[in-house]
Amino acid sequence: MNPQVTTINRSQTYAVSTNKVVRNTYMLLAMTLAFSAITAGLSMAMNLPHPGIIITLVGYFGLLFLTTKFRDSGMGLVFVFALTGFMGYTLGPILNAYLALPNGGQVVMMAMGGTAAIFLALSAYVMTTKKDFSYMGGFLMVGILVAFLAGLGAIFFEMPMLSLAVSAMFVLLMSGLILY
Repeated sequence: MNPQVTTINRSQTYAVSTNKVVRNTYMLLAMTLAFSAITAGLSMAMNLPHPGIIITLVGYFGLLFLTTKFRDSGMGLVFVFALTGFMGYTLGPILNAYLALPNGGQVVMMAMGGTAAIFLALSAYVMTTKKDFSYMGGFLMVGILVAFLAGLGAIFFEMPMLSLAVSAMFVLLMSGLILY
């Protein structure tokens, strides 16, 4: 058998399996995003109160831990949906607060449109260039921890400019995570 043909077949098999993984990942992302949006919509429609920072953090990190712990089993999928549903529930009251502001609808739609545009553009960039951004992992992890701690400082010390800076940091860090 011709070794060049064998190499081409392996390359094609690898490309097909890679495309399948990426397709399944985006499908799961779309389903969890839709579930989160439905939960946020229900939270908004029922005008539920925000659970507060402590319950939000404990719920988020607890469900994130459970998702990671059970990532290789079917329960991992249950916890992923529980996590995104919880995130949608906590987002509903925040959206209601912004929508109650003058031009609140514009602010929310601009944030949603900007997020979608950034996600699509960065995903397209990674998929077309096929560059390896795995070197960014350590930097992103440290950056997220620093931004998270700064965000807690902004909440507890009531520092609006620090909140704005943390928001900008998270936009950049999450864009880096999309590339990663």
